[in-house]
Amino acid sequence: MPKKTLKNISEIRRHFHTNENPIYFISATNFNLLGIDEWVKNFKYINYLDCYDGRHPNVMVPSEAPHAEFTSIEDINNYLLQHKEVTDFVDARGKKPKFVFLMFDEDTERLAKELGAEVWFPKAKLRTKCDNKIETVRIGNKAGVPSVPNTLAEVKNYEDLKKTCEKAKIGHDLVLQSAFGDSGHTTFFIKSEADFRRHEHEIVGQGEIKIMKRIDCRGSAIEACATKQGTIVGPLMTELVGFKELTPYRGGWCGNEIFATAFPPKTRQKARDLTFKFGEQLRKEGYRGYFELDFLVENKTGEIYLGELNPRITGCSSMTNHAAFAHADAPLFLFHLLEFSGKPFELDVAEMNSRWADPDMIDSWSQMVIKHTEDSVDMITQAPETGIYRMHSNGTVEYDRFDYHRRAVESENEAFFLRISKAGDYRYEGADLGILVTRGRSMTNSFQLTTRSKKWINGIKELYAAKPLPSLATTEGAFKIL
Repeated sequence: MPKKTLKNISEIRRHFHTNENPIYFISATNFNLLGIDEWVKNFKYINYLDCYDGRHPNVMVPSEAPHAEFTSIEDINNYLLQHKEVTDFVDARGKKPKFVFLMFDEDTERLAKELGAEVWFPKAKLRTKCDNKIETVRIGNKAGVPSVPNTLAEVKNYEDLKKTCEKAKIGHDLVLQSAFGDSGHTTFFIKSEADFRRHEHEIVGQGEIKIMKRIDCRGSAIEACATKQGTIVGPLMTELVGFKELTPYRGGWCGNEIFATAFPPKTRQKARDLTFKFGEQLRKEGYRGYFELDFLVENKTGEIYLGELNPRITGCSSMTNHAAFAHADAPLFLFHLLEFSGKPFELDVAEMNSRWADPDMIDSWSQMVIKHTEDSVDMITQAPETGIYRMHSNGTVEYDRFDYHRRAVESENEAFFLRISKAGDYRYEGADLGILVTRGRSMTNSFQLTTRSKKWINGIKELYAAKPLPSLATTEGAFKIL
């Protein structure tokens, strides 16, 4: 008997509301897909970190078991998939499980197969290929999505770099990116030989490098989903990058804002058009499902350039999936699940993209990812719990009540804090302390942190206490988990 085709948003919503297949998001935390469990019946989170002290009804965190030191999210996921409490939990809920991840590798795919599960994402091999920043430029070129003036080359030394740039006519004020990695760790600003010397060991011998002309720009992010009916495009968000109050990394992402007038209408529409074109090219490359693009918007000219591709959900996915349009229609991630479900569906993607571009579909929110920014190592003895916090008129911040919904934030004097680091954890430079979600903007019109944002950051950090460990050095968990 042929499967019934879903023909509109109402039928798609009903399909997930009555879903009988167990779906699991397996990751360090549930942050990236926060709230999806309330749209999809039988959706559960299996996480390593217990951000909610056991109080989230759909989060399963197994007890700690012996393991090698984690060096990536993939390591965490592979540990979870081999944990007896996890395998027992998945087995007990029965049926054919579906797994979604933030990050995974071919070992993860093998472990999922051993559990009788399907991974609802493109193959790890294809994701890795698309994730290569050099390959991103090539995909963008095919799609007609321009990158900042650049050249792709191996770099032997500083003189070699200068010759390469002269040949490409991109000057000597440069931004270099290696093929893989978090932008906070693998983006290098090079203007002189001294700058090059500082990062030489991270550039030479790393294979082909993306060498870009440095421009005065604003960072932005946009998420989309490539489906058989076409590419569905979310809203354009601003990015918080390199704020010393939030991150020790100069080029490090540390949050986002979503608000209707973040960019001029022409810029917003052009970014949406370019994202659609990129998504259609990804489909030709064999990729389907959720992805995110970083765009660089040049301040002087308003030109839009492709920054990088993340072929996955990302740190800004919870912003996309909680926007007003998501509540009016459905979260973008539901279309990813629909694409992999095998359920036939029909959508007027052009009409939907046009509707989602309406400024009325965007409400104003911000998120700030708070890291430990000092060059020190200690052990946390006290940490603020996940929930709703209130800021008093004197700028002090205190815990108000437990909740795991960001919509519980009623005003700009309240915020939702998702705790990452807890008592007993090491606090080292770059360690994620937690994510703070507020209504309204976190930056000024000149894209500096607002006074209110700084008070929130300071207020949350003051709720942490730690004891010094002067002789201890650690890089435990010193990788991006969000």
